[in-house]
Amino acid sequence: MNTHLNTQQIEHYRREGFAVHENLLTKAELTELRAAVDEAVATLGKKKVAGGEHTGEDGDGYYDRVFTQKLNLWKISPVIKRFMLGPEVGRMVCELSGVPAMRLWHDQALIKEPFGNPTGWHLDNPYWSFSSHDAISIWIALDDATLENGCLYYVPGSQQIADFRNAGIGENIADLFNVYPQFKAMGTVATPVAAGGCVFHNGLTAHGAGANMTNGRRRAMTAGYMPDGSTFNGQQNIMPDRLFKAAKLGDILNNDAENPRVWPV
Repeated sequence: MNTHLNTQQIEHYRREGFAVHENLLTKAELTELRAAVDEAVATLGKKKVAGGEHTGEDGDGYYDRVFTQKLNLWKISPVIKRFMLGPEVGRMVCELSGVPAMRLWHDQALIKEPFGNPTGWHLDNPYWSFSSHDAISIWIALDDATLENGCLYYVPGSQQIADFRNAGIGENIADLFNVYPQFKAMGTVATPVAAGGCVFHNGLTAHGAGANMTNGRRRAMTAGYMPDGSTFNGQQNIMPDRLFKAAKLGDILNNDAENPRVWPV
């Protein structure tokens, strides 16, 4: 795994809110992770979340035709756990964000099926059960992510302006620009990335993805990371019912079974 980040990448991430990192995985690692993701997705069937405590299933609404989404695959795949919770990626997300310690929030496979809908502009962190200006996501391309099949787009610098208001991923892909009209003048950047490469982005960086205009799948394996010491903001998101019901506002989210620390180990 190529985990070396140069000064330009770190500066770009902190200024613009995202950074592309080509060739994260070797060919052998890419083959291994692809196979593990395919197997875990197949194992879940219509269920959205691994781990046995969530009942959400795939449907037939607009959102379900944006991508096939499967979460917390690390709980059922040792290979995915090794890649997404390993110290290699853990050190990288800490280095980019400038945060000394990170925990996993959740992982998710995001598969844009053939002719899948575009992914509306949104922010990641406002969906989650903690609020942080330093949350970070990794998005690993398992297939070449291109302009034709739905690569990611960003609004550079949006993380410096965004608060924790958000827009859902719905049919009007520009809803977020009604929440943050100032984003309209900031421009957008597409980030095509070859299979085995990745993109990191801040949890408050505005991003979306185009439609898949091809007859092939665009597979990606992603994860969101939470600064160690983050506290509960009242939203359930991926929290199991038993933990959500017991949580109080301001509780530190440090359950090692649900949100393992990825760096330092």
